[in-house]
Amino acid sequence: MNNFIMRYLILTIVFCTGLFVRGQEAEKTAINEVLTNWHKAASNADFEAYFGLMTEDGVFLGTDAKENWQNEEFRTFSKPYFDRGKAWSFTAVERNIYVSAESNFAWFDELLDTQMELCRGSGVLKKQDGKWKIVHYVLSIAVPNENVKEVVLAKKVYDSILKTRLKRIKKF
Repeated sequence: MNNFIMRYLILTIVFCTGLFVRGQEAEKTAINEVLTNWHKAASNADFEAYFGLMTEDGVFLGTDAKENWQNEEFRTFSKPYFDRGKAWSFTAVERNIYVSAESNFAWFDELLDTQMELCRGSGVLKKQDGKWKIVHYVLSIAVPNENVKEVVLAKKVYDSILKTRLKRIKKF
């Protein structure tokens, strides 16, 4: 291969790589905005904006073991909180966003300042009609490792009863 063709190929690869990286960064910026606006909508009790940023088949997993909310159930559960004028207030203090090579799916994790102190949120978004929407969200309370024993003791009876009930109605 002659020198000219080799240089051309190298420059093309460098150029395309730069476009890909800039594209990924733009997607991450858009996703960051969606997540921030989603949390803001809850804080401002804007029901339509909040659920408008989720897919119709979106799922929200809450901190309670029984909180596996499909979109319609989550809307029903959440509506009274939004109707009161303030649902909940989560503010990200740290967020990591990852985008698929095709830029049609993304996943993230975030550390949140909440009324429950620090919580961890994570989830999946997909691009729908050119807009990022939340498909799946998981909220968990961040427990320092040195406090796990006390937390486990505090929830032992509740979890034992729930596990027994769930084993009876196993769905998988």
